[in-house]
Amino acid sequence: MRGRKQNATGRRSADFMRRAMDLHGGTVYLVALSQTRSHADAQDVSQDVFLRLFTSDTEFSNDEHLRAWLLRVTINRSHELHRSPWRRCMALSDEGIDLLPSSEPDPADAAVDALEQSPVWIALKALPERLRTVVLLHYVEAYPTETIARIVGCPAATVRTRLYRARAQMRRRLESMETEGRHE
Repeated sequence: MRGRKQNATGRRSADFMRRAMDLHGGTVYLVALSQTRSHADAQDVSQDVFLRLFTSDTEFSNDEHLRAWLLRVTINRSHELHRSPWRRCMALSDEGIDLLPSSEPDPADAAVDALEQSPVWIALKALPERLRTVVLLHYVEAYPTETIARIVGCPAATVRTRLYRARAQMRRRLESMETEGRHE
């Protein structure tokens, strides 16, 4: 992934984009899903991120640099989506949209649905966004705290504090879920 890998039109090559999507598409989607808490929004964010990659003139020194760039853009785009006036307006009108039947079951949707029913994922989704992000980057993507700090734009000590707080909150949430499960 050295250099720009762009063709004569100033756009990145199909091979570059295919490789980037194969290597990092799942990660981008997972981070977007954790940020937006919506399959449709996560898909939109993922598409936007790779469109921005396609048109960006950023030069990447290696795959790790590309991955960090994609995650930073994913987090930024998720924040932009959440803050947009259109989103606030649509959130009010989309309350009943999940009640509509889907046309055909998608195996990928079934896998994501199974993940979302996991107690750990439920506890993760309950975390505030700033804690959720560092947990995903550290435990799912295996980034060290210094790299996470660069991606989210805060000191490494803040990342470690957020990880500590996230673990404590998740532990309490999981214990609470376990206790509730025994009483049912």
